[in-house]
Amino acid sequence: MRERTVMKTAARAVVIDPDPLWQQAVTAALKRSEVSVVANSGELRRAPDRDADHQDEQRRPRGLPAAPPQPTPAAPAPTPSGNEVIVKSPIVGTYYESPKPGDPPFVKVGDFVEPGQVLCIIESMKLMNEIESETAGTIVAKLMENGRAVEYGEALFAIRPR
Repeated sequence: MRERTVMKTAARAVVIDPDPLWQQAVTAALKRSEVSVVANSGELRRAPDRDADHQDEQRRPRGLPAAPPQPTPAAPAPTPSGNEVIVKSPIVGTYYESPKPGDPPFVKVGDFVEPGQVLCIIESMKLMNEIESETAGTIVAKLMENGRAVEYGEALFAIRPR
């Protein structure tokens, strides 16, 4: 058996052999990663099929979390009639309808409110901000769910003035 020397560098493989046809074939196979060289033996072996491994990984992603649940669309807010006043959030935060969990809400639909009466609390940056009524009237609609995040200018209540 003739002695063949195979050298593999980081970017390319070079075969040194007196037979130029064999040298070209093995060099091309090494470049295509179809064969691998067993260390110090000069023996060539068929490389594992990388495409099959890649496809297998695509079919079974490992360690990825399940897709987050899609948010359910909020129910459309009732449209107030022309004479109702909408109380909007003056800040971004979390809406709370009662002073603490388990307590009754500040106001309910149908309650009569006076100017300065607390309607709800919006927590923003660990501060509890009381939202007060600016109008005397009856609460017609509560437009926010307890514990929900609110944006600046988002409608909280509809009040029918007295």
